[in-house]
Amino acid sequence: MNSPDSLTALSEELESVADKLRSDAIDSDEAADLVERCAEIAARLGAEIDARARGAAESEGQERLL
Repeated sequence: MNSPDSLTALSEELESVADKLRSDAIDSDEAADLVERCAEIAARLGAEIDARARGAAESEGQERLL
């Protein structure tokens, strides 16, 4: 993903799914699906953050070489 707004978009999506999960009007099957969706989004957020951190660390190393 790695666009400037990707973290924002994923965060907003996670918040939206979490809001649905907090709703009293869902059954247990839907709740289980929403929990799984939250986990998937959280994993994507983590991967995006890790990728950005690696990229920042690599670019810092390049600057030191110059």
